[in-house]
Amino acid sequence: MRPLPFPPVTAVVAVVCAVMGLMVGSFLNVVIYRVPRKESVVTPRSRCPGCGTQLSSVDNIPIVSWLVLRGKCRTCGTPISVRYPLVELATAVLFAAMAARFHGDWVIPAFCLFAAASLALALIDLEHFLLPSKIIYTTLLLSAPLLLLAAVGDHRWHSFRDAVVCAVAGFAFFFVLNFVYPRGMAFGDVRFSSVIGLYLGWLGPRYAFLGFFVAFLTASVVGIALILAKRANRQSPIPFGVFLALGAFITVFAGRPFLDWYMG
Repeated sequence: MRPLPFPPVTAVVAVVCAVMGLMVGSFLNVVIYRVPRKESVVTPRSRCPGCGTQLSSVDNIPIVSWLVLRGKCRTCGTPISVRYPLVELATAVLFAAMAARFHGDWVIPAFCLFAAASLALALIDLEHFLLPSKIIYTTLLLSAPLLLLAAVGDHRWHSFRDAVVCAVAGFAFFFVLNFVYPRGMAFGDVRFSSVIGLYLGWLGPRYAFLGFFVAFLTASVVGIALILAKRANRQSPIPFGVFLALGAFITVFAGRPFLDWYMG
């Protein structure tokens, strides 16, 4: 009989995390829409962008409501972007993947926070070329106790130390880049680099280096492709936060086999 890919307990935790991810994803939709517009994420309650009608609880069930209403407002029939259920689904998948990746470790809540924040920041940067400091500072503030709890629960004080060191190192490196060439590196990227360094540093300094390397590599490849396709030029802005998040996710889920191969 073939062994299970991970213990049954981990599977249960992954399912629980996926359900929580659906709910968090619903909240992320509010964050992604309102924060760049400097609106409160608490009040008022979710409403139709067309007629302004406040959505009932029945119409606010993650994914299900969008499918039942066929992507339209119940009141005025205004189309509701498919981005909303996709964000909810992506958050659920990321939360479940984090649970499977860390096999019941105490660090799962912290990395779920990281996944949610990175997804929101990447989508905001993609649309507005903006990485709101409010989201970044809130993520750092919440990350400190969660990672401290993981350090105590899993006896990984060395990971906590590496996380702090890599957060500072990442911020310092990007700060220098911004100072030398401010037009090529926005300060939002500098702030976000501290979050990336913090979480990849928890996995180890090599992971932090790999994550930043993948971010620069993918940004360069996409940028060159857009220039060759005449969809952009050298002066076109690049939402680098998207590539920072992408590099981090790739490193979290695929960094270990790559580093094992590279280190022989």
